[in-house]
Formats: sequence, structure tokens, C-alpha cells
Amino acid sequence: MMKKRFLVACMLITFISLVGCSRTEDAPTSDETERVETEVTAEPTPTETEEPTNQAVEINIGVMQGPTAIGMIGLMDAADNDNIGGDRYNFTLTGSPDEIVPAIIQGNLDIAALPSNLASVLYNNTDGEIQVIAINTLGVLHIVEAGNQLTSVADLRGRTIYASGHSSAPEFILNYILEGNGLDPQNDVNIEWLAEHTEVVARLGMNEDAVAMLPQPFVTVARTQNDALRIALDLTEEWDHIQRSNDGPNSALIMGVMVARSAFIEENPMAIATFLERYAESVNFVNNNIEAAAGLLESYDIFPAPIAQRAIPYSNVVFITGREMQELFSGYLRVLFEQNPGSIGGEMPSEEFYFIP
Repeated sequence: MMKKRFLVACMLITFISLVGCSRTEDAPTSDETERVETEVTAEPTPTETEEPTNQAVEINIGVMQGPTAIGMIGLMDAADNDNIGGDRYNFTLTGSPDEIVPAIIQGNLDIAALPSNLASVLYNNTDGEIQVIAINTLGVLHIVEAGNQLTSVADLRGRTIYASGHSSAPEFILNYILEGNGLDPQNDVNIEWLAEHTEVVARLGMNEDAVAMLPQPFVTVARTQNDALRIALDLTEEWDHIQRSNDGPNSALIMGVMVARSAFIEENPMAIATFLERYAESVNFVNNNIEAAAGLLESYDIFPAPIAQRAIPYSNVVFITGREMQELFSGYLRVLFEQNPGSIGGEMPSEEFYFIP
């Protein structure tokens, strides 16, 4: 079994660069969207939680240095300062998903934040050894320009778009939005794919007429270097516009999720329930206390505080679980599957992929 898991880990590591969102090691690492988020009733700061009556559990949690870490920062700080009772949380902060995947497969991590389509790949390639327990990040992709020429996706016709993420989720998302607005990605626009987000930012600085697709926090970084830049199109909003105008399955643009090992969930159902409650509090804290959250993100070397403070409102940090999670996430994976089945591991995951309390 260990040999099989090692082989699966090796295969997935080589596959990550083709299926995931752009790696977070590129990062130093709409306008504000009105995406429906799961409402949480916690106070707007992480607070001490009553110790559960069941035996305390030690939980190993993997978090990447990128947008998917934002919603976790309140819980990380509370755990590190012994401000929670009951279960013990051990956080591992990594630079990219290829450090997290082997740790999950080998049982060294119990819960982890992952790019959304990589979670599907991991599920399909391990015969269901993980489940998704929450959506934590919706779309962070935007179209930016230095002028005021773009007011709709249709205005991209005939333009050159600089972007990073060829043959991965960003390309499939852009294609879906272009096609949903009547544009052919091969003929109606010229997409110039670059290796790094930093290269895209550089092109924006070299050409005042440039148009680019960038994720947060790179949008914020680019705007600090060039105050003429503006967010012309929020691709999360554009995705939702397409959804409202068609009769297909409901979905959302989902960039990040939390997953847990299926065996851990089965053995520790109360610990998972408590974790989800605390995580909901942490997300609520971040969205309602941006300045304080930005300071914590800097203290953990995730983002500089000034960048984080400007980026958080555009980062779509959410907490969505249960049937709503299943509906939105399965719809998103269906879109990727229709563009490239390999991007989600070759097939749509079964219903067992979704943890429904």
C-alpha cells in the first residue's frame, strides 16, 4: 500500500503544473463582488471555543502561501496562541501544492487547502482517499488595463491578452468566459501565454495599451507599481453572468477548497465538525477585520500587510459547505471537464467526493 501511495504521489507531483492554478511560489506570494457566501453566526474575531466532550484530537493541517491561506489566518493565530480549547492543530505552511500532496497521501496531513481542480485529481487518483469539506476561495482572476476601453468581455475582441497559466485552470476559465460571450479564443483574441505572473506584470509596465489577466494578489502588486491600472473585468462576476443566462448546472468559479483524508473524517467526525466551526469563525474574522487580518498575514510571511489589506476585498474568501458546496463545485468541475478531462483527473468525481455533514 505504501509503495502504491508513493507512486501516486510521484505521478501527481508531475501532474500539478498542468492542472492546478498557477503555483503560489510565483507570488510575493471586482471591484468588490457580491458573491453569496455561507453566513456564519460567530463573533467577528476568533474566540475561545468550549472544549468538546470527546477526547482531544491532534490534527495536522497543510496551508499554502497564497490566496487559499487568507481565510485560515485567524485560526492559525488562535491555535498558535493557545486560544482554542480541545483539539490541537499543527499547521504546516508550504510554498506549493507539490509539497502538500505527498503528505496527504502518506497520512502526514489530515486536512489541507488545495487548488480546486487538484482536489478532484487527487480524489480520482487515490480511489477516493480524500474528500472536499469546504470551498474557501472563489475566483481571484481579473482583467486589468491602464485605460478605460474595456466595459464588457465583448470589448476584448481583437485585443492581445497577456496571461499566465497555459494548459491549466486559468486558461480553461478564460476560454469559458470568452465563449460564453460569443468570442472564439483562437480567432477573436490573441492570448500571449507567459511563464510567470511577474512577467505579466512587467508587460503591463512596458505597454500602456496592454491588457492582462492576473490573479490576486498580483493585481494589487501591479496597481501599486502603476496607479493608472484598473480592474476592468472581474472574471468571477463574468462567470456568474454566464450562469444566469444559461440552463446548465449551477456553478461558481472556485479556485480553492479544503480537503481531508476520508479515513480521518470517518474516525474523527466530531473533530471535523469542530474544525469547520472554527474555520467559519476565521473566515468571518478576515472578512470583517481586514486590517488586523493583513497584519497576521504579514507576520506569517504570506503577504506583506499593505498588499494583503488591498487584496483581501477582491480575494473572494468564503466558507461554503454541504449541499451548496456540492452543487457549485460539481458544476465548476463539469465546465473544466468539458474543456479538458485531464484537468480534473480524467472523470467527474463521484458524490462521495463531497463531505455532507
